[in-house]
Amino acid sequence: MNLVTDISVAPGAVGADLDQAAHTAAAAARAARVSVRELTDLAELNQVVDLFATIWGRSANPPVTIELLRAFTKAGNYVTGAFEADRLVGACVGFFHAPAGDALHSHIAGVSASATGRSVGFALKLHQRAWALSRGVSEIAWTFDPLVGRNAYFNLAKLAARPAEYLTNFYGPMLDAINGDQDSDRLLVRWRLRDPAVALAAAGRGVGTVAETELAAGAGVALRVGEDGAPVPGPLDRAVSLVAVPGDIEKLRVTDPGMARRWRVALRDALTGLVAAGGRIDGFDRTGWYVVRREA
Repeated sequence: MNLVTDISVAPGAVGADLDQAAHTAAAAARAARVSVRELTDLAELNQVVDLFATIWGRSANPPVTIELLRAFTKAGNYVTGAFEADRLVGACVGFFHAPAGDALHSHIAGVSASATGRSVGFALKLHQRAWALSRGVSEIAWTFDPLVGRNAYFNLAKLAARPAEYLTNFYGPMLDAINGDQDSDRLLVRWRLRDPAVALAAAGRGVGTVAETELAAGAGVALRVGEDGAPVPGPLDRAVSLVAVPGDIEKLRVTDPGMARRWRVALRDALTGLVAAGGRIDGFDRTGWYVVRREA
């Protein structure tokens, strides 16, 4: 199987940043045992539509359509797939946004359940970083559900993206297998592609936040998981605050939708309250805590 990551380079796009990005993207693809490449063929674009429809459980109303993907590729936007031999196991779609040509919005990415645990998503994002740098793009932005701890860790620790804005009920009810029918709050992050922390993260040397260390240094707990699994709010007045998420919000939405809604509101209140008081979401610990630091 060919595991080389295919990254076309725009004329004049050179430099150490691009070389490092291409190298780490290729290494990530090899480690995930996939090949990652841009897609333009209609048959492959239809595979992306089908893959996302399966992941989100929306066969009648897929998250993207073939017409949209076709238009994106024609306009020079980002539509990429990760392949295991000839089988599509992951995909990522993004489009340019203002300021024109200097930023990319990564709209949707997903990995087949058959390929989880192999860092296919990491390979896709590193391909996207190298692709963007090859076109003179310095930043990629995207949103994710802040209640999903594994995604928070992936975005804030493994990729070193930085939170920029809390968006309440951003898409409205989404009615799918992942989001249910609840509010679709999102955390907008910005990935500054030339940031030294991002380069380290791309090379697998990112430094994550450690909640235990923060607690030992005097951090407060603004939201924790109670003995019954419910959210328990705490004070929002500490210089450093820890904010918990439930262990598996997607399962909770199925088994106890009412509790899932309580967590949505509690996390929203904690994060927006801390930010309004001068806090900055600074990272996410693998054990399930956001770290928020109050600006001096």
